[in-house]
Amino acid sequence: MNDNQLLTMAVKAADDKRAEDIVALDMKGISLIAEYFLICHGNSDKQVQAIAREIKDKAVENGHDVKRMEGFDEAKWILIDLGDVVAHVFHRDERRYYNLERLWGDAPTLNIQSELT
Repeated sequence: MNDNQLLTMAVKAADDKRAEDIVALDMKGISLIAEYFLICHGNSDKQVQAIAREIKDKAVENGHDVKRMEGFDEAKWILIDLGDVVAHVFHRDERRYYNLERLWGDAPTLNIQSELT
């Protein structure tokens, strides 16, 4: 699975659990951490956990290793490290507070709407 396929899989998994305001940032040349960041949020602890679990489960189903998942029990900011794609699943209020889109403002936002139809 290449980077784009991995990102597409994560976007669809988040959308399947009704994640809101799904954003993908192209981190190539900006961060050494990953090629892409996926950022989204849910409106409750349970929804945030369901989104993160779906991303993890879909990655495993597709034979991709999940390197790390942090913050699951607290369900405020769950980070799922898929290697070249890092998914950030926030609780709505935490997303506004941390505002990763502004923090990584140099990163181009990818058009992922075609992945959601």
